[in-house]
Amino acid sequence: MTARTPRAPGRAAIIGGGIAGLATAALLGNEGWSVTVFEARDELGGRAGSWEQDGFRFDTGPSWYLMPEVFEHFFRLLGTTASEQLDLVRLDPAYRVYSDPATGRAPLDVRSGRDAATALFESVEPGAGARLSDYLDSAGDAYVLAVTRFLYDTYETTAGLRDPALLRRLPQLAPLLTRSLASHVDRRFTDPRLRQILGYPAVFLGGSPYGVPSLYHLMSHLDLDDAVYYPRGGFTEIIAAIARLAEASGARIETGARVASIATESGTATGVVLADGRHVDADLVVAAADLHHTETTLLPRELQSYPEEWWKKRSPSPGALLLLLGVEGELPQLAHHTLLFTDDWRANFDDIFGARPRVPDPASLYVCRPSATDPTVAPAGHENLFVLVPVPADPGLGRGGVDGGGDAAIETAADRVIAQLSSWCGVPDLAERIVVRRTIAPGDFAADLGAWRGNALGLAHTLGQSAMFRPRNASRKVDGLAYAGASTLPGIGLPMCLISAELVLKRLRGDNSTGPVAEPPRV
Repeated sequence: MTARTPRAPGRAAIIGGGIAGLATAALLGNEGWSVTVFEARDELGGRAGSWEQDGFRFDTGPSWYLMPEVFEHFFRLLGTTASEQLDLVRLDPAYRVYSDPATGRAPLDVRSGRDAATALFESVEPGAGARLSDYLDSAGDAYVLAVTRFLYDTYETTAGLRDPALLRRLPQLAPLLTRSLASHVDRRFTDPRLRQILGYPAVFLGGSPYGVPSLYHLMSHLDLDDAVYYPRGGFTEIIAAIARLAEASGARIETGARVASIATESGTATGVVLADGRHVDADLVVAAADLHHTETTLLPRELQSYPEEWWKKRSPSPGALLLLLGVEGELPQLAHHTLLFTDDWRANFDDIFGARPRVPDPASLYVCRPSATDPTVAPAGHENLFVLVPVPADPGLGRGGVDGGGDAAIETAADRVIAQLSSWCGVPDLAERIVVRRTIAPGDFAADLGAWRGNALGLAHTLGQSAMFRPRNASRKVDGLAYAGASTLPGIGLPMCLISAELVLKRLRGDNSTGPVAEPPRV
C-alpha cells in the first residue's frame, strides 16, 4: 500500500479501539469511508483505559497531556477544537521531584515557562539558569524541526530527507543523533536533580537517557517551555471524545469483537475474520492493535513484513508495574504529578534494560494524584493515586490483581513501592490509609492488550527505531493493510498515535508531504 496514488473511499475495518484506532476511524469516516472498529475488549481505550471501584475512577495508562497543538490540529481536522471537546486545566506546579532522603536534597517544584524554569535551575546551581535557557532554545528548535520534517512524514519517498534546507543542518544534527541524551545533559549541568529532570523524558519515549539520542532533548521544550495540562474527568475523556467524533463521522464501533485473522487474497487484504466466526469484507484494513500481535498472530508467515526474527533484534519500551490506590484522607505531599528519583540513576536503568534485568529496588517512579486537580475521580475526603514503576519488559514477572490478589512477586514489589512512597514523601501511615488497591504488571499488558513482551508503551525510541527506521504505517507484503499505533511511525504517546492515524489518511490521499494535513476552514 503506497502513499503515491490516492485511494477512493470504500469499506474500512479497523482492528483496535485504542486512541489510534478511534482516531483513524474518525478521520476515515470524515473522508467518506464506511468504517467499522473492532475492539477485542469490552471497553475502549487500549492502554488509555479506565477502572472504577468504590467511587474511585482511575486512568490505567497515559496521564501527561503534552503537545497540545497536536491534539488541537487533530480536532480541527474534524471541524472542532480541543476546548470544545475537553476541559483542560493547566497544572501548577507541572510536577514535583523527590530525591532519596539519604542524599539530603530538598524536593523541587517544577513550574512550566521559561522564566520559572530558569529561575529554579539557577536557585539549585549557579549559572544553570542561563545554560538551561540555551538548552531550551535548542530543544525548541529541535521540536519545530521534528514537527515540520519528521513526525508527519510517511517516508514513502526520501524527498523530505533530501530537502536542501534539512541537509544544510546536518552538521548541527549529527551530534544530536550520535550522542546520548544523558551525555548531552551531563555536559551542561552538575546537580543530580537537574540532570534527572532533563533526562527522565527518555522514559516517555520508552527508553533510557543512556540509550536514546540527544535529539530527544526536544522533550524538555514540552514541560519546561510550554506547559503540562490535565483533561478534567481524566484521560478517558479523550478516548470518549474521539469515539464520539468517530461515530459522528458514521463509524460503527463494536466492543467484545476480537479479530482472529486478517483475510487476504493474492496479497491483498479483503477483510477480517472474527473469533466468533464472522468474516467481514473490507477494501482497507487498518491494524491499530499491537504491531507484533498483528504481524505474528493475525497474518501467515509469508505475509509478515515484521516476522518474529525481526522482533528478536528490536528493543521494547520498559514494562510497567502499576499501582491504582484509593487513599483515605489528603496527601498534600504529592503534586498532581510527582517523580521520585533514585541516587544511583544509571543502576536503576541497568536494572530495567541491562543484561540481568530485575525490578529496581528502590525504584525511580512516577505518581499521578489526579484528585489534586479533579474531585470527580475520588470520593470526598479521599485521594486517587496512580503509581508507575518502570520495570523490565517481561510478562514472566507476573500479573497483578485487586486487593493484593496478584502474583506474590508483584504484590511484594508493590508493597516495597508503597513503603518507598511513604518514606520518601513523608506519609508514614500511607499503607494503613489505602482502601482500594489494584496492581497491573507486564503479564497483564501481554494478556489483556497483546503487548509484545508485556511492554507498556511500544517500540523504544532508540536511534535505530526512530523516524525512517521505525515500522511504516503500511504493510510491505499486503496491499490494503495499514498500521496505526505506538509501534509504528511516528512513535510512542497519545499525540504520536493521533499523528499515526493522520499518516494513514495521508497515504490514502497520496500525500507525500512532510507536514500535517491542511485543516479545513472553520465555519
